[in-house]
Amino acid sequence: MFKAFEELKVWQDARVFVKSIYDLTYLQKFNKDYGLRDQIQRAAVSIMNNIAEGYERDNNREFIKFLGYSKGSAGEVRSMLYVALDLKYITKEEFESVYINALDIIKQLANFIKYLRAYNIKKNLNNI
Repeated sequence: MFKAFEELKVWQDARVFVKSIYDLTYLQKFNKDYGLRDQIQRAAVSIMNNIAEGYERDNNREFIKFLGYSKGSAGEVRSMLYVALDLKYITKEEFESVYINALDIIKQLANFIKYLRAYNIKKNLNNI
């Protein structure tokens, strides 16, 4: 399968996503809202970190749990993007671009969780 979490496409995409969030939060208006800026940055970083931490646990059940945390963090970022849009820290175009990337990561995480759950079921059936 994979020898390191860095090989996972979802982790790679989450890494690019973090960079895009940092780029957005460096914009003048956004940068001055320290609370929102720090919270959205931490949530974005949490997406990729939870993928990595779950992978390193060497246990599918734990990995699935951490992928769920990543998915939740991606949802948190999506929610905060609305705040940034409503406060006019970002444009509608900037919002849509990053929002679509967040949805893609969430979809990848959901599919990966589904795959790992199915793999666990098959593995358990083979042990009967």
